[in-house]
Amino acid sequence: MATVSMESETAPLEGTGPMPAAPKEKTVVDRIFYGIGSIAFGVKDTGFTVLLMIFYNQALGLPAATVGFAIMIALVVDAVADPFIGRMSDGVRSRWGRRHPFMLGAALPIAISYYFLWNPPEGLGPDGLFWYLTWLAILIRVFISVYEIPSSALVVDLVRDYDKRTAFMSWRWFFGYVGGLGSNILAFSYFLRPGPDDPGGQLNVQGYADYGLVASLIMLAAIVISSLGTARHIPSFAPPPPRRPFVLAQSAREVWDTLVNKPFLLLAVGTFFASASAGVVAATLTYFRIYFWELTGDQISGLMIGYFAALVTALFFAPWLGAKLGKKRAAIMLSIAAIICSPIMYFSRLLGIAPENGTQMLYVALFVMGFINTTIAVSAGTMGSSMFADVVEYAAVRTGRDSAGLIFSANAFLLKAMSGVGVFGAGLILSFVAFPESAKQGEVPADVLTMLALTEPAVIMALQICGLLAIIAFPINREVHEANLRKIAMQADESEIASDP
Repeated sequence: MATVSMESETAPLEGTGPMPAAPKEKTVVDRIFYGIGSIAFGVKDTGFTVLLMIFYNQALGLPAATVGFAIMIALVVDAVADPFIGRMSDGVRSRWGRRHPFMLGAALPIAISYYFLWNPPEGLGPDGLFWYLTWLAILIRVFISVYEIPSSALVVDLVRDYDKRTAFMSWRWFFGYVGGLGSNILAFSYFLRPGPDDPGGQLNVQGYADYGLVASLIMLAAIVISSLGTARHIPSFAPPPPRRPFVLAQSAREVWDTLVNKPFLLLAVGTFFASASAGVVAATLTYFRIYFWELTGDQISGLMIGYFAALVTALFFAPWLGAKLGKKRAAIMLSIAAIICSPIMYFSRLLGIAPENGTQMLYVALFVMGFINTTIAVSAGTMGSSMFADVVEYAAVRTGRDSAGLIFSANAFLLKAMSGVGVFGAGLILSFVAFPESAKQGEVPADVLTMLALTEPAVIMALQICGLLAIIAFPINREVHEANLRKIAMQADESEIASDP
């Protein structure tokens, strides 16, 4: 692993100083406009993790492992496309700045592709359905990248302060979860209504189609509002580097130089394992709610109240904890809390401690643990994204380039791994425990449910522990970040003096 000491050689900044001091103080309105665009990411990602597997597997009859494999193919395409999207957004020159042309241009393609994901043509056989899912998953993930990467990277232009970045990211994660939870409430309370032969509502094909239409319109509105709301700051953003001819070898070398450094690699590994564990949890959660806990659609929607309360809590808790402990120590504490809390309900049922299904006590326990786990997850995600923003200055000191788009392309890809690896992992788990297809609530064998409650938490805890070990070694703290800002300011001054006739 390539590393560079914080006191080692630094490269001169390109152009006239791509990392100037942050412009005037931002208000809470700026945080809201910055964050509200993540509603689109939240709707898409929660749809992929919570609904997509059960829709294509249970409602349409595609094997779980096949669904997971289709999503993994899309994830591989993501791995190739995201760095190119990030690098392009770093160098675009337009009167709308570097990021906003991508953000606005992606809005309509995102809405259209997401709609068709939930409205497959009738008469497709298993092979046809597999390829339909694969191509639509690729399209929606690439279009989301075209929006999400530049949109996330805006935080580097909007604010430089170590702690204020966490506050901005807390709003982004808040709205991301609002989008995901809100669309889930619509799905389970309104669209996926139970019928005489479908007591859980999970086989309602028309309900998924209606959900796809409404969710697509929500995503379109969120992207447009966020893009236009943040556009007024474009004149104060750092300028792109000078135009240069594209040379593949040189471009690849610059990408390598930017991304191959100790802080980035450790944070990428930690985020990957954390996102993968969260994705498996989300993709199997509907199975647990419907078949393990035997909840109704209205009860599932009722749990969302606790989740919304957790979002509000994390909105203020994450910035406070980051300022109090520093981002790294806060991330470690949150990771340990997640490892302890995430399997509690499943293990308590296996040990015979949890209340019986259908009782008020069980519902209260699920509500409380849902609140706790969501607060931990949102706070941890906020901390991780804010840490990625600090890697931007570390890389700039080392390479002399402002590569926020490139670095946040990695962050976006790793967060999308939550749905890709999560759905794939969930498919493997469901196949391993021999979970039946087109299953009805109350008819899944008890031994299958027991094996599911043993296997899923074991996989989750293993992934979480791997992520924790990577974060423990992360080297950037408040002092290192502030030193990087000082070095960048000095380099910008030296560049200005050198260019002054």
